[in-house]
Amino acid sequence: MFARRRVLAGLGAGLAVAATRVRAATPPLRIVAGELTQGGWARGEAALDVAGLTLNGVPVPIDRGSFFIAFDRDAGPSARLDADGGAFLLLPITPRAWRIERVNTPFHPPGVPDAQFARVRAAELAQIVAARAMVTGAAGWRQRLAWPLTGRVSGLFGAQRIYRGADGKDQPGAFHSGLDIAATTGTTYTAPADGVVILAAAATPFTLEGHLLMIDHGAGLNSAFLHGSELLVGVGDSVRQSQPIGRVGMTGRATGPHLHWSLKWQEARLDPLLLVGPIGARASTAM
Repeated sequence: MFARRRVLAGLGAGLAVAATRVRAATPPLRIVAGELTQGGWARGEAALDVAGLTLNGVPVPIDRGSFFIAFDRDAGPSARLDADGGAFLLLPITPRAWRIERVNTPFHPPGVPDAQFARVRAAELAQIVAARAMVTGAAGWRQRLAWPLTGRVSGLFGAQRIYRGADGKDQPGAFHSGLDIAATTGTTYTAPADGVVILAAAATPFTLEGHLLMIDHGAGLNSAFLHGSELLVGVGDSVRQSQPIGRVGMTGRATGPHLHWSLKWQEARLDPLLLVGPIGARASTAM
């Protein structure tokens, strides 16, 4: 089990704080909740006169003094949060040990020539990139995320995947970018937070993701749901937390029926387990 550090209200222990101005009552920046670890996240507050904010140089949206930030699976030992005017926080990021998982399925669909697969895959990735670039104004990032499905966790975020090559030999793949929840085909899954649908591969499944559904939660945070048998919403639809949005399947690259749920903030891949409570929890308390 990895070491986790929970950040409570105010400036938690271990946070180095520097500012060009001193405010005893309201600091320019503070972290109010989160998990300061690889694949983790944090919510915070900025003084109302802070108009610009960056995390390691990447712009961070601010909404009425509140913000959301996150840290990639391969994040370094610290992250720097800077506000205009000179205030900043140095956030220590706890490292994690990642497991190795062997998956008894080919790296890409059998019988498909490499060149053909590359062309199709490039077009699919372009759609995903375009979807993630959309700004919808959704505010689900303010909520405590809920589990989209109750079931057995069959795959963990961050694990290095080893696939079966065409010649039967091991073929290393990218790390597992989400959380797998096993369930029978046709089981309904729901939205973990409010948002807007930005991609719905309902007619033609993607080669790896199958019937892919993506939802923007705002502030740079979005969810992706893979391998579905059916999608219940379409691009542009607004969804509410716990609303049914799709059904479990095994389309795309999958060895059995399950829901793969991944989260991304900006370019950082996040561990869904760090943003939800015990499995089955559907609390919608805003943070």
